[in-house]
Amino acid sequence: MAAKQHLYLVDGSAYIFRAYHRLPPLTDPEGTPVGAVYGYTTMLWKLADDLDKADGPTHLAVVLDKSSHSFRNEIYDQYKANRPDPPEDLVPQFPLIRDATRAFSLPLVEEPDVEADDMIASYARAATRKGWDVTIVSSDKDLMQLIGQCADHDLDDGVEAGGCIDMLDTMKSQRIGREEVIEKFGVGPELVGDVLALMGDSVDNIPGIFGVGPKTASKLINDHGSLTAALDAAPEMKTSKLKERLLEGRGDAELSRVLVTLKEDCELPIALDDMKLDGVPPEPLAAFLEKHGFTSLLRRLDAGRGSPDRPNNLNPIKPENKGAPASSEGNRQPLPEMPAVDRAAYECVQTMERLEHWIARAFAARLVAVDTETSSLDCMQCDLVGFSLALGPNDACYVPLAHGGSDMFAERPDQILLDEALAAIRPLLESEAVLKVFHNGKYDLNVLARNGILVAPVDDTMVISFALDAGRQIDGIGAGGIGGGHGMDELAERHLSHKCLSFKDICGTGRKQIPFGEVPLDKATEYAAEDADITWRLYATLRPRLAIEGGTRVYERVDRPIVPVVAGMERHGIKVDRAALAKLSESFAAQTATLEGEIHEIAGGEFTIGSPKQLGDVLFDKLGYKGGRKGKSGQYSTDQTVLERLSGEGAEIADKVLEWRQLTKLRTTYTDALQAAINPNTGRVHTSYSLVGAQTGRLSSTDPNLQNIPIRTEIGRQIRDAFVADEGNVLLAADYSQIELRLAAHMANVESLKEAFAAGEDIHSRTAREMFGEVTRDTRAQAKTINFAILYGISRWGLAGRLGIEADEAQALIDTYFQRFPGIQRYILETLEKVKERGYSETLFGRKTWFPRINSKNQAERQGSERAAINAPIQGTSADIIKRAMARMGPALEEAGLHDVRMLLQVHDELVFELPEGDVEKASTLIANVMAQAAEPAVRLDVPLDVEIGTGKSWGAAH
Repeated sequence: MAAKQHLYLVDGSAYIFRAYHRLPPLTDPEGTPVGAVYGYTTMLWKLADDLDKADGPTHLAVVLDKSSHSFRNEIYDQYKANRPDPPEDLVPQFPLIRDATRAFSLPLVEEPDVEADDMIASYARAATRKGWDVTIVSSDKDLMQLIGQCADHDLDDGVEAGGCIDMLDTMKSQRIGREEVIEKFGVGPELVGDVLALMGDSVDNIPGIFGVGPKTASKLINDHGSLTAALDAAPEMKTSKLKERLLEGRGDAELSRVLVTLKEDCELPIALDDMKLDGVPPEPLAAFLEKHGFTSLLRRLDAGRGSPDRPNNLNPIKPENKGAPASSEGNRQPLPEMPAVDRAAYECVQTMERLEHWIARAFAARLVAVDTETSSLDCMQCDLVGFSLALGPNDACYVPLAHGGSDMFAERPDQILLDEALAAIRPLLESEAVLKVFHNGKYDLNVLARNGILVAPVDDTMVISFALDAGRQIDGIGAGGIGGGHGMDELAERHLSHKCLSFKDICGTGRKQIPFGEVPLDKATEYAAEDADITWRLYATLRPRLAIEGGTRVYERVDRPIVPVVAGMERHGIKVDRAALAKLSESFAAQTATLEGEIHEIAGGEFTIGSPKQLGDVLFDKLGYKGGRKGKSGQYSTDQTVLERLSGEGAEIADKVLEWRQLTKLRTTYTDALQAAINPNTGRVHTSYSLVGAQTGRLSSTDPNLQNIPIRTEIGRQIRDAFVADEGNVLLAADYSQIELRLAAHMANVESLKEAFAAGEDIHSRTAREMFGEVTRDTRAQAKTINFAILYGISRWGLAGRLGIEADEAQALIDTYFQRFPGIQRYILETLEKVKERGYSETLFGRKTWFPRINSKNQAERQGSERAAINAPIQGTSADIIKRAMARMGPALEEAGLHDVRMLLQVHDELVFELPEGDVEKASTLIANVMAQAAEPAVRLDVPLDVEIGTGKSWGAAH
């Protein structure tokens, strides 16, 4: 009898995306993106080395997806319709990944219009029919349908019969056999497809039956024996939501069963015998590693050559435990190996005894990841529905508190009473001895504070991610939404190669959406506990990077301390005068109506002013103004730049349309919206600040946005007048004066500007004197525009537009400015040089802002990145300083006995407080001092920071 053959089939597609999301953008010596290639190569290397040390395979092949289309698309045209296109910088890496596979001298299987899973199934079945054992290297649940299948008859070629299939999950370093499948799905591999058909799959857009999760699906299949039997039994079931869903969704389930069934009879492009593993010749691998600059792997290969007992030549010297330079290794330590997410491992805690068990374990662990589930996204009005805890990978639980139907007669599951659970968890969440880790924790802190729990100390994985990678993932997943690329779902995919359950997965969408409190506990536990589990994993993955990549300084000194401070500001809110807002809305409505009449009169007829198409037709076709340009849609552009140009040419209609637009925007955005935003319980407006909204580190405000109210216009002042103090109190506005210019003087080391600031001189007058030889109203205004424009990397064309002059004249002013202040030009050139070399800019506190497009061949992209890179260190340092002031403000006020002073708003360079009238003098001095000294002792500036203070009964009066 010949020796037993053992075929390993590597699911290469899963490797690719895992590799892409766990590493930062890297480029090879030719500038080609290779982050995913590097990750894939190291993972394949590790697999080959591990298998060589163990009882390795006799045959091995890598299987990849050749195309996105398969026979399933012919059956169901929405199959995988929700999958986004691969990231732009991953696409050119696909052929390089194929090159990497060939460099290992491994067979590569990929066929057009056939999915990798089907090729793996076909090869696996063919190998077992030859009597070979098969191991599938993957964690894909669809492939678990194959596990345990064995050859059922002897073969004629003399090879021992009885070949079987198992799976190797490299993320968990675990073999998966029949028992593991039963543990995961509750059924044997032969029935996994039936369970999957009931569950559906949002990733592949397999419909399943809405509302049926893995536990329910498993129970149905176990109770009835098969999918068909379960569906046939539905009419006889007692009336329930499940019965209704099974009856309505039968067609979807039967379609899903076809879609999840693996095709096991594909043609095999490479013969099984040709997959024999004869070692990894070093020459082609060395050439590949050298070409793409993978120097550390090349050193490991050289160290392993010539070892007679290691035929694959992969005998690496264990690398030192330190990060490599960003240009080669991605500045990473090896990421912690964690098991794949197993939602079946989570516990639903429904008794006080089990809750106390988890609390005791959390105290012992000294670190616990926490997440809350609520009835809405409004942290100031929502109800707490439950909370989840995690102490490690898959070691998580969900504690339901308010589950059950909204109907008073609805059946409610067993759960701990809210007050009892909160009393039990409070000592843990308030203990200084236990670190609580959240993701977007500001929301949870406010929810818990409203329930009487003030959580501390806190770490936040969303904020850690921002401190490490601000601006880095512009091409990847999650460009928007909560977290702006640093949300949990985005980071889970990027760093953990895991797709989280979405809210719509468990609650549905549209008319079918149900509140979280009505989600069955098994499904709610999977969703909620997963959030805590992923938070724990992200913390274990990202926190070590802070020290490795120089992020500890800005995170610990700037970002981390601000989380509870901002949460407190949001919670306190600010009072607005509803009657004043209503009066303003009426005034704006009357003014817009008047403007509409005047615009229609000029146009010679009525049209919809808010329609860009109709406005463009009026301006350029009917009225005949020159310079109209049509876009791809075939309509004229009528954006603000176009209207301002027409206004400068004397077009009265353009002036009126601009005014109409501003009034309309202010009414809808502020005077109407602010009235709707008044919290009925507090009578105040509670804005939400994003800690990761602007990549330079500035806070951004939403729901409502209080940072875009016009600053220097009468209309803006009127809106600010509606923000008022309570009876007996006043509002205090503390504003940094020209902080970015002061920072520019320090960072560019411009002696003349530093002297001017030190002497308290008006900086715009000084610039006017340097530039024009005299200070007049006009020269000072021009100097002010130039001062700020230069720091934003403005072009000659941009400056010409702002000053209303020709481009050549604007260039002459820029040249003169750099002659008078050569330090500014030197700073700009040095900043750009560093960013182009390193890929990021840096503030005085070490905050990195990444610019992946800084070396783009696309001129518009490159120039846009250059302009942003020039200003980012200055604007970012300004943001860091005001955050440090905010974090220090509370303790300083308490120490001074100013217990009733409350910080309400942060708007750009300004902080707004509410305080008793009798505290104004003392508080003004303290607030100004805290703000002026906020940079110290971490950074000592060569220029003083000046703070202007104003007070009044309204925000407008305080300016």
